[in-house]
Amino acid sequence: MATTYPTKEDLVKFYVGKDLADTNKPCAVLDLSIIRRHCERMKNTVKELGVAFRAHVKTHKTIELSEMQVDKTQPSAKFIVSTLLELETLFPLLQELKKSQQINVLYGIPLVPSSVSRLAELALQLGEGSISVMIDHPDQVFFLKKFFEITGFPVCVFVKVDTGYHRAGIPPSWLNRNGLLEKLADAEKEGYVFLLGLYSHSSLSYGAKTAAEAMGYLSTEIRGCKDALNRWRDLLPQGRELVISVGATPQFVSSHNLVPGAGAVSSSSAEAEELKALLQEPDANMTIELHAGVYPLLDLQQITTHARDGAGKLEDEIALSIVAEVCSVYNDGEREKPEALLAAGTLALAREPCASYSGWGVLSSWGLDEEVESSRLIIDRISQEHGVVGWESGSQKSVPLKVGDIVKIFTNHACVAGAFYGFYFVVDSDRDPGASKIVDVWLRGRGSAVTDPLLATRYQ
Repeated sequence: MATTYPTKEDLVKFYVGKDLADTNKPCAVLDLSIIRRHCERMKNTVKELGVAFRAHVKTHKTIELSEMQVDKTQPSAKFIVSTLLELETLFPLLQELKKSQQINVLYGIPLVPSSVSRLAELALQLGEGSISVMIDHPDQVFFLKKFFEITGFPVCVFVKVDTGYHRAGIPPSWLNRNGLLEKLADAEKEGYVFLLGLYSHSSLSYGAKTAAEAMGYLSTEIRGCKDALNRWRDLLPQGRELVISVGATPQFVSSHNLVPGAGAVSSSSAEAEELKALLQEPDANMTIELHAGVYPLLDLQQITTHARDGAGKLEDEIALSIVAEVCSVYNDGEREKPEALLAAGTLALAREPCASYSGWGVLSSWGLDEEVESSRLIIDRISQEHGVVGWESGSQKSVPLKVGDIVKIFTNHACVAGAFYGFYFVVDSDRDPGASKIVDVWLRGRGSAVTDPLLATRYQ
């Protein structure tokens, strides 16, 4: 018997208006109020700095949040996806946006040849210039001919530059490795490629501890891409602007410090002055585009970078939480220190480390009878379906939980924690200070590509 899947309409009808306490747990919850603030701050910052922006959707994989990341007053709407499923999930939104804006979606990992046909089929429906791919090896160029054979127009291309992270890409001084730029130039002459520019993503900034450090990482990334463009200018297209697309969430968030009213490092700091000059005074025939993904949600790893001066408490900044239930409590000397047991473990929270502590999640003060900010309750240990709660400080005082309590957990890494869930419950702390009433349900794309015909209908 074929499996059927609930639609958004089914989920909304069943859940909206209910309390989080009345849902099956663990579940993933988004606070719309926090997301709204982060997205509006982003739009204001890029507008004030005069740079372009490209939103990565791999963290949340939803239509609704993707739409919130778009500034509809701008001429273009640009995204990055890491999987075909993310692109297919966005497809209805892209069809709507293209009525009033130029759209472009970057398939954000070095080209997977088996994906070219599907990318082309989607581009054929979205129009010329709608799809970009990332190249960092000359052998990838050959497979782009298939895109042109299907669409009749060229695919847009970014060359992936490695500015120090060493996950993917080519060092600036090696940009023409094995004749890559020459192959791209030949492909442009033949009509099946259009080079947009250079792309770098440096998650080195995840190790930042101050706003100045995060700004320094962004400046280094911009300089690396500029050096690459200038070094290889003779092999690049002439007479048109090329894009430098740079960033990661800590770097992007650090740019808020350059905009009055967004929380700021002193504008006289060396890091702020250098970054401002690089962003607002790019070289001739060059434009700068910032990109980021997890910034609407944030997580413990992002908070520890302290990239935005003036940020609030965890409850004010982190939009994603995992809601779980307490199934047992050990406060009476059963163990070396008081603990509680949650029915949520590795699958629900993800085993992603965070530089600031050794745990796997931090409990929000939501629903607790006492303030725990100064001495945090953390997920100290996890197994597949279990999480053990204890005091981060190792305190011997009782854990303020009882069997049946519902808690919210801030995760170390939102991108990975979200992968367990098929949808998010949405609350809005602006409308409901208790942030417990469900106001919407957002379907989340899962997997790498739509292959099941039943699933495929969901994205058409």
